[in-house]
Parts: sequence; C-alpha cells; structure tokens
Amino acid sequence: MVVPVAFFALFFAWPVASIVERGLRVDGAWEFGRFGETLTRPEILDVLWFTLWQALASTALTLLIALPGAYVFARFDFPGKGLLRAVVTVPFVMPTVMVGTAFLALVGRGGLLDELWGVRLDTTVWAILLAHVFFNYAVVVRTVGGLWAQLDPRQEEAARVLGASRFTAWRTVTLPALAPAVGAAALMVFLFTAGSFAVVQILGGPAYSTLETEIYRQTVDRFDLTTAAVLTIVQFVAVGVVLAVHARTVRRRETALKLVPPEQTARRITGIGQWALFGGVLVSIVLLLVLPLAVLIERSFATPDGYGLDYYRALQSTDPSGTFLVPLVDTIGNSLRYAVVATAIALVIGGLAAAALTRRAGRLVRGFDALLMLPLGVSAVTVGFGFLITLDEPPFDLRASWILVPLAQALVGVPFVVRTMLPVLRAVDERLREAAAVLGASPLRAWREVDLPLVRRALLIAAGFAFAVSLGEFGATVFIARPDNPTLPVAVARLLGRPGELNYGQAMALSTILMVVCAVSLLLLERLRVDRAASGSGEF
Repeated sequence: MVVPVAFFALFFAWPVASIVERGLRVDGAWEFGRFGETLTRPEILDVLWFTLWQALASTALTLLIALPGAYVFARFDFPGKGLLRAVVTVPFVMPTVMVGTAFLALVGRGGLLDELWGVRLDTTVWAILLAHVFFNYAVVVRTVGGLWAQLDPRQEEAARVLGASRFTAWRTVTLPALAPAVGAAALMVFLFTAGSFAVVQILGGPAYSTLETEIYRQTVDRFDLTTAAVLTIVQFVAVGVVLAVHARTVRRRETALKLVPPEQTARRITGIGQWALFGGVLVSIVLLLVLPLAVLIERSFATPDGYGLDYYRALQSTDPSGTFLVPLVDTIGNSLRYAVVATAIALVIGGLAAAALTRRAGRLVRGFDALLMLPLGVSAVTVGFGFLITLDEPPFDLRASWILVPLAQALVGVPFVVRTMLPVLRAVDERLREAAAVLGASPLRAWREVDLPLVRRALLIAAGFAFAVSLGEFGATVFIARPDNPTLPVAVARLLGRPGELNYGQAMALSTILMVVCAVSLLLLERLRVDRAASGSGEF
C-alpha cells in the first residue's frame, strides 16, 4: 500500500487541498461560515439536486442497455467480435467535448432527427442521458463482461438440472457472482456522470448544471475560489460516502468463484432467442454508438466545396495564430506517448493497490479502497489547477516537465485498473495458493503459477482501459498541457472554441483520427488478449 498511498498523497491530495485552502483561508483565518452561505443559495441547491438525480438515472439506463451487451460479448462467439468490442470501447476514449458535439449533430437544431422527423432533444435531459449511455457503455461491457466470461457455466447448468428455470438459475447463481463487477461498473458510471461537464454544458444549455460545470464557472468565469472550494468539498464528501457504502455492500457479496478460461465459456449463437438477443444488442450498438461516430466522420470530410481531405491537409500546417506551436498532426504522437507512460504508471500503482486490497486487512484497507476511487468523483478542474499551484517548486517542480500530463492521466486510470482486477483477484480460491505453498512454492512462484494465469485477462483489460482513459482525458490535461505538446482532446477543444469552418472541420478531422487510433490500439490489445488466452489455456 505504501507506493499507491504516496502517489495519491503527492499527486491528488496535496493539489486538491491547496485549492481548498486558497478558497477558504483568508488572511490566515478559515472562513467555514461560507458553507452555510453557499449551500443555502437556491441556485446551488438546484445544481446539487440535478447532479444527483441525473447521475442515478444515467447509471440505471446504462446498466439496463449495456448488461445484455456484456452477456453477448462474454458468452457468445461470433465473427468480428474483436472489431465490435473495439467499436464499443471507442466512444469511451473520446473527449467529452466531442461526445456532446456528436449528439448535438444528431438531436439539435439542424441535426439528423430534426431533418428527418422534426424532433429536437437538445436542451432536454434525454439528450444528456443518451450521451452518458454512449460514453459509459464500454465500462459495463468490459468490467462485467470480463468476469462473466470466466464464470463456470456448469454451476448455472446444475441449477437448471435441479429444476430451476433459466431466469431463476441466473438470478440465484450467476447474478450473485457478478454482483461485485456490476457494483464496480455502476460505481464508475455514477462517478463519471455525476461529474459530467462538457456533455451537460453542450446539450443541456443554461437550463442544466452539475457540480462540475458550476465549479468551472465559479473558478474560471467568476474567479470565486471560495464558492468553488465549498462545492469541491461537498463533492469530495458525497463521493466518499458513496464509495464507503459501495465498499461495504459489495464486500459482503464477494465469494471465491470458480473461474475458467474464457474460450471454455463462449459458444456459437443458436436458437431464435439467442439470435434475437444478439440482434437487439447489435441494433442498440448501431443506434447509440456507431451513429454518432458516423456523424463525426462525415463532417470531417464535408468541406464547403464538397467532400474531400481539405481539413486533414490543414492539420499538417502550423497554426498562424500561435495557439499551437507545432502542426496539429504531431498531437497524435504526443497523445500516444503520454498514454503509454500513463498506462504503465496506472498498471504499477493499480496493480499494487489491487494486490493489497485482496489481503482483507480490515477498515484500513477498506478506506484505502475508497481513496483510490476519489479521482473519478473530484472535479478535474480542481486537480488541474492544483497541479499548477503545488508542483512548481523544488523538489517537485514539474510544471515544465512532460511527465506532468501522464501523471494527471494516470490518476484517472488507476481506479479502472483496480476495479477491473480486484473482483478477479478476490475470486481466486485461497486454497489454491495454500496448496501451492504446501507443495513448496514460494509466495512469488505461487503468484506466478496460480494468480497470474487467472488474472492475466483482467490485467490486459485493465491496460486497455487505462490506455483508453489516457487518450481521452481532458479535464485536468487542458490546464497543464503545453502549447508545443498538446494532446488530441485538448487540440479538439481549442479548435471548437475558435470560430470558422476551418477550425470546426479540423476539430472533426482530429476527432476522427482519435477514433481510428483508439480503434487500432484496442484491436491490437484484443488480439494480444486472445493470443495470450490461447497460449495460457493449457495451464488450467
């Protein structure tokens, strides 16, 4: 636990605490009376209420739509499965700015629905909820599906032989086994939607505001650090309570599970019911995930003179305004380098943390578990500003160093590594480790021979999540990325903030490139996962 605790203390707790201190401490005195003054304002109460109920609604809708997809990917084997899995994951790595823009093109003024049926959903909560499903669908499919694919189906089949119906067998056998993974996925979705910023700002308009958008408005537009600090603490406490409740409830349901290689559970699609389920999942993926991506691709080629590559060619030139000091095409290399380093950091920190959490050492470890998830629920605006304020003096003068961006991205990647690996690590039967020890294996060899073959797939999935999150991280990176080393999401956001068709077209082109890079990376990871699983199948 030492290394993860030190990492979070230095790169999360210290920056956030510094921002809070600047907002609530004036002339050496703490002004705690600002809490009552701020939290009794009607507009702030409206923000708090909307943040809560839209996050709950988004989480429930995402689980309802994505759980059938998790089952299809976990239990069925079909042509193009790797490609479809990559397509499902691409929306999650997109900058949230582009998620909002894509749905605005679908449901806003002059959008696809408006042109076809005269229907507009912008400035309504439905546009926000659908965009959140689009963004978080992969979280449920990857997190729940990763464990579901390794559950031994013979346990459910035994219940069927004893007279249970298909639904009863699933409810009494499979669902309790999946509860930790479902809880982890629901927790991540809730934290992401509760802290939604760009999606709410673009699709909701002035009528809707979350804590994240309000903190940004108070910090950047009004420079009211006191109100921003109060809201940050409220957000911090609320997230802490949610994490504590989650850790307590999920831990009670965790049991040792019988895990098998995924290739032993996947089967070909047979029967009308299975084909209907597969078709329904495929239709939902096309409508909710593929269609917004198709709109972005189409707009990247739609120039004033017709379809062409003008916007892509413009990416190779240096920005005359000086906003970008390098050609925008160089941002691809920057993003990939940052993402690789951030993934390595997240795997080391998250892997150590997940290993520590499997020891079940009481309240201290449970509190540590909650601490690891806090970066997903605390404002990225606060973290980004905190980096600039705290990491500017020796021995931690990192503001001029390139490593600052991967460190910020790794903060968000670590929770995904932990939440993906932890259910599988805790499901490993302790008797297997004990048997290895009785046979003379050292702890290191027991981990290599027992744990690693079982968690290898989860480790690769965790690496994919960390890489994807790093590519699409925007909130903190936008404050610390230098003009000569921008990332793809930062470049897209800056282009969208500038007027003109060329800037908008370049933003669409960069977004399309980001999608392609993510899809290729995820396909390579998917192939590596399949190859590793196949090579390791003889160990079981």
